[in-house]
Amino acid sequence: MDDAFGAMLLDALDDRGTGQEITERDDGFVGISTFDYLAPVRRWKAVERRGLRYARGRVLDVGCGAGRVALELQARGREVVAIDPSPGCVEVSRRRGVRDVRLMRLEDVDANIGHVGTVLMYGNNFGLFGSRSKARRLLKRLRPLADRIVAESNDITRTDIPVHKAYQDRNRRRGRLPGQLRLRVRYSNLKGPWFDYLLVTPDQMAEIVDGTGWRIERFVRDEGTYFVAVLR
Repeated sequence: MDDAFGAMLLDALDDRGTGQEITERDDGFVGISTFDYLAPVRRWKAVERRGLRYARGRVLDVGCGAGRVALELQARGREVVAIDPSPGCVEVSRRRGVRDVRLMRLEDVDANIGHVGTVLMYGNNFGLFGSRSKARRLLKRLRPLADRIVAESNDITRTDIPVHKAYQDRNRRRGRLPGQLRLRVRYSNLKGPWFDYLLVTPDQMAEIVDGTGWRIERFVRDEGTYFVAVLR
């Protein structure tokens, strides 16, 4: 399959291409994002800036993308291991100065990575857990490997857009969480692989975490739909 997301970031780094990420959902909905994956910390969402204070010790940056989080933590003196399954993302992060970036999926993280103080999942990357059952399985696997998890998500149930409400209703009928999305990334003439991406409410996150060996210590929130959770 094409590395559409990585190709988009490589073009953005080299100041060519559209810089627009196209996401295709399995119901046919197509969205275009102009999110700046190269943005410095001053242009991040407020909840991300506030939540970053809870990153402690050696950090595992999961789904590092263009390396924005790893670079900011390095500047603050943190040791960071950044991982991403996209070869293009790994190249972009390395070229931008991330010292330790590895081609790796979240599912492949094990004791070989070494103990970390914080698993950090920004850019709504709690979603990389994919589903309720997979999240619980991977959370249990991460328990002996890390002291805390700092993860961002987006409460997409707070919408009045009919096509999104219909998709969430379809998920409920199928026994899925309403924010369990089946997506692929498209860029230029490239199509990435289909994958599950899980967006949750704070209450849904708490239900998923319960019994995994983790507990939610706090939520970092504002009036918007995005939030950061600190798990201990």
